[in-house]
Amino acid sequence: MATAAKPDRDSTVTLESVRAAHERIADSIIRTPTLKSKTLSEMTGANVWLKFENLQFTASFKERGALNKLLQLSDSERKRGVIAASAGNHAQGVAYHGARLGVPVTIVMPQHTPTVKVQQTEGHGATVVLTGERFDDAQARAYEMAEERGLVFVHPFDDADIASGQGTAAIEMIEDVPEIDTLCIPIGGGGLISGMGVAAKAMKPKLELIGVEAELYPSTYSKMRGLKLPCEGDTLAEGIAVKEPGALTLEIIREVVDDIVLVGERDLERAVSLLLQIEKTVVEGAGAAGLAAMLDHPAKFKDRNVGLILCGGNIDTRLLANVLLRDLARDGRLARLRIRLQDRPGALYKVVRVFDQEQVNIIEVYHQRIFTTLPAKGLITDIECETRDRAHLDRLIAALEKEGYEVKPVELA
Repeated sequence: MATAAKPDRDSTVTLESVRAAHERIADSIIRTPTLKSKTLSEMTGANVWLKFENLQFTASFKERGALNKLLQLSDSERKRGVIAASAGNHAQGVAYHGARLGVPVTIVMPQHTPTVKVQQTEGHGATVVLTGERFDDAQARAYEMAEERGLVFVHPFDDADIASGQGTAAIEMIEDVPEIDTLCIPIGGGGLISGMGVAAKAMKPKLELIGVEAELYPSTYSKMRGLKLPCEGDTLAEGIAVKEPGALTLEIIREVVDDIVLVGERDLERAVSLLLQIEKTVVEGAGAAGLAAMLDHPAKFKDRNVGLILCGGNIDTRLLANVLLRDLARDGRLARLRIRLQDRPGALYKVVRVFDQEQVNIIEVYHQRIFTTLPAKGLITDIECETRDRAHLDRLIAALEKEGYEVKPVELA
């Protein structure tokens, strides 16, 4: 008999269900620290407390809900195994704890899932099935396989056991830092904020709960306001890029969430970069969404005791490098200057002397003679350089212009 449908046991999320989940999983997950960030507090005008869920073994809070679900399976369900559709943190959480408990795990992923994610999931002992072009295709196939093989479908968010498990993070935060009066929690499908929200509001009824979504995927924001905003595009916060929240989680969100704010890609990039530079911790885009909200909406959090959950640290290293370099560029510490020169001997030497005089390090030089709208003797040179800060860059540009050069910074999107 397949068990993909809603289970017979209680399907509500309460403080009691979250406390029971916490007792159930406590010995097998890391009680991650909740620490105050002095620097981020000074930057935002609030008291900022960070819960480092990126320190879990699979670098994500998803382990909490997955383990809570697996521990409640019957003997026959454990023997048959479980199945989930995921190309991210949920897959690893289910696979890792399934292997620990001796539960066979099948994970269905879209065909074009990056190889590293497939390998990481298989590395935890799961069987990976690649199918379909989109996540929806993979999820549909996972439901079919659950019916065909009698497997328990482990939903990434729309499940009371999953949400109760995720809510255990709130219990730890409030026990460790009772003065927290505001939680700023990322929203994807809603499992994290619904579980944490129920627990936090029951423990501290006056606590304010703020949800955060990426501007490109305002699915819950739209439903809460009766809007029909598009949900599409490439976002750094791929972990919360969900087009449709869960039915159960949306109902809970309507009850416990005080407000939802949207954050843009620039603020997400800035938050990831700040957490690495200041806290020396690697956080994925979704995990940095809470800080991004504080950067984008400072008045909303000013003078409050704000708890942020760094809910995941699984970011591609190349993407992380791009984010860090782009942040340096926005700060003026890296720049590309487009300079118009005369095509004659010594032209490049003369312009480079200005960089030397201003003590600016040159990283790359690009000459452009052919693909340009300038006359045949015209020359465009792009020079990538490294400066100390924006003021240093401005001094360089002023010095170049004083020498008669036409200079145009190449700006980021």
